[in-house]
Amino acid sequence: MEKKNIDWANLGFGYRVTDVRYVSNFRNGAWDEGVLTEDATIQLNECAGILQYCQEIFEGLKAYTTEDGHIVTFRPDLNAERMIDSAKRLEMPAFPKERFLDAIDKVVTANAAWVPPYGSGATLYIRPFMFASSPVIGVKPAEEYQFRVFVTPVGPYFKGGAKPLTLCVSDFDRAAPHGTGHIKAGLNYAMSLHAGVTAHANGFDENLFLDPATRTYVEETGGANFLFVDKNGTIITPKSESILPSITRRSLVTVARDILGLEVQERPVKLEELKDFAECGLCGTAAVISPVGKVVDHGKDICFASGMEEMGPVIKKLYDTLTGIQMGRIEGPEGWVRTIL
Repeated sequence: MEKKNIDWANLGFGYRVTDVRYVSNFRNGAWDEGVLTEDATIQLNECAGILQYCQEIFEGLKAYTTEDGHIVTFRPDLNAERMIDSAKRLEMPAFPKERFLDAIDKVVTANAAWVPPYGSGATLYIRPFMFASSPVIGVKPAEEYQFRVFVTPVGPYFKGGAKPLTLCVSDFDRAAPHGTGHIKAGLNYAMSLHAGVTAHANGFDENLFLDPATRTYVEETGGANFLFVDKNGTIITPKSESILPSITRRSLVTVARDILGLEVQERPVKLEELKDFAECGLCGTAAVISPVGKVVDHGKDICFASGMEEMGPVIKKLYDTLTGIQMGRIEGPEGWVRTIL
């Protein structure tokens, strides 16, 4: 297999059309067999449910070339399960787990020439998504849906290494109490866009969203979970029913507890506690874990001891271990790495 002629080392984090994607339609109460297609376009009725009432969910994961040359994905079973949970919450038909995994395997295999080589710093980003495709004018769930998977090669999220970020405590709420913050739906990300643009306009890298009920507890950013390290080296992650259950964050917790032997606490975290923490990181598929150097709370700086120059030592150890597992340099827990080719 000959790789595409791409400058992998200088690849940005953006979308480019690849050769093949997967499509399956839900009609008359059942999913069809699904097909691979070279057509990247979607044709919809003007009254399609996705356009009228935003019935849409998605996932994000990556395919990697390991040190020994295999193409693998990382814990795709958890993406399948989370998408099923998202579908239930938005009254959409669940796409079966085994079919989800099979679709990922097929699309990655068909686009193997687009999977960046080992050591390039680039990966193949995989985007499964589902939306309401049939017309619906009254406020109710649609009757037909489409599930799709496309892939695109991407470079490292942070060029030249991950420099610590500066966050601001947002005046906006990311999710409502008892709302949809715990599922991966496009509507949640649309809600965060204005807050994100506002933060960037004010010179910040991201928002820190507080719980919408009391505005005293840390929840997450617009697209990542928090992970803190206290001065004793204990890992602390916020616990809330409106936080998206990040697969990366859950994996880092397991790495910390079971591989590195660190103490881990999953509990509500008050904003006022941040001044006592030594390190802070944002967990997500794109960058794995991004260091945070400072949080600004309406003009008041909350600085982490790890500083603004590089990753703190604990977060760097977590990053190196998890990426080592993903790339095949370190043996991880059974079932974490799914070999495709």
